Amino acid sequence: QVQLVESGGGLVQAGGSLRLSCAASGRTFSTYAMGWFRQAPGKEREFVASISRSGSSTYYADSVKGRFTISRNNAKNTVYLQMNSLKPEDTAIYYCAKGEDSIVATTLSYYDNWGQGTQVTVSS
Repeated sequence: QVQLVESGGGLVQAGGSLRLSCAASGRTFSTYAMGWFRQAPGKEREFVASISRSGSSTYYADSVKGRFTISRNNAKNTVYLQMNSLKPEDTAIYYCAKGEDSIVATTLSYYDNWGQGTQVTVSS
């Protein structure tokens, strides 16, 4: 069982930036893909971004493409989500998740370990 711990959330004004981090336990971090999801109040959890095990392949939801960047540092067992040009509609709890394999994917069922989430609030 891999433990994932997110950090970096907070309150920011529209147009601002935040960088989320997700630290993973264990020695197999570099063998699987990672993803970021978010869930706004009253809405279903939705895909944000995914990165392959090496970091060579990434994929983004259309709503964040060009504004968010996912990256990883396998030596530090950490995945990041750099969020720029934030909008009020980005307000949500953000979760990182471990993929069951090495390639990028957008579906929730592909991810088998989840962090506790970190709140991101963007004010207008």
